[in-house]
Amino acid sequence: MIIDSHCHLEYEPMASNLNDVIDRALSNDVKYLLSISTTNESYLRILEIIKKYKNIYGTYGIHPHETKNYANLNQEEIIKKINLNKKVIGIGETGLDFYYDRSDRKIQKKIFIEHIKAAQILNLPLIVHTRSAEEDTYEILKAEKMKKDFKVLIHCFTGSRIFAHKLIELGCYISASGVITFKKSKELADTFLSLPNDKILVETDSPYLSPEPLRGKSNEPSHIIHTVNFLAKLKKIESKKFSEQTSHNFFKLFGQLN
Repeated sequence: MIIDSHCHLEYEPMASNLNDVIDRALSNDVKYLLSISTTNESYLRILEIIKKYKNIYGTYGIHPHETKNYANLNQEEIIKKINLNKKVIGIGETGLDFYYDRSDRKIQKKIFIEHIKAAQILNLPLIVHTRSAEEDTYEILKAEKMKKDFKVLIHCFTGSRIFAHKLIELGCYISASGVITFKKSKELADTFLSLPNDKILVETDSPYLSPEPLRGKSNEPSHIIHTVNFLAKLKKIESKKFSEQTSHNFFKLFGQLN
């Protein structure tokens, strides 16, 4: 069994062909899908999807790119949104993106901390997006964990080996996307090789980042098998055994799914 820990099923082209997308996922042993919120509008679509499909779960959060439009978002509103459905099992995606700087950095940090406060209160995993912001991401997570511990999943990790191990020391889980299969990603592959297997999850981030040999095509959950196979080969483990490990890690982080 494989679990896609991060996808955007409310995005096209998947949203209008969701039955087929799910069928293809199941045929590749991808049993559960976690659809990740980026805006209030995407969250409303996720709520509709998780009500309709038994094996799909959701999260609530505001992507760092979008924080300029949510400058007044607070922990109370985040908690209120999450309580709309018991199948909302995580908070995010949230975090910092200083690569594109589509929102002011101060606003990104402010909203990131509001998400963290909600995670501390609800004891739900925080799904973190971080790009070109390693030092700030680490310092915020470390400082907030000292106040009150909370669960963290770093999604689509593409950062440095030093950053990865600092995150592991904080107790974070780290997720691999199709990026790890790219030919230019040898350093990233080496980083994942150095990480403990019990801290790794897998994801597609679909419809983005389709893995080799499907790079350039629209991504979907069924494509995750290529990422799993790549990592299993990297780790010198049977693919089935590795997928079972990542699923176990998912359940340890998010809890058992009904």
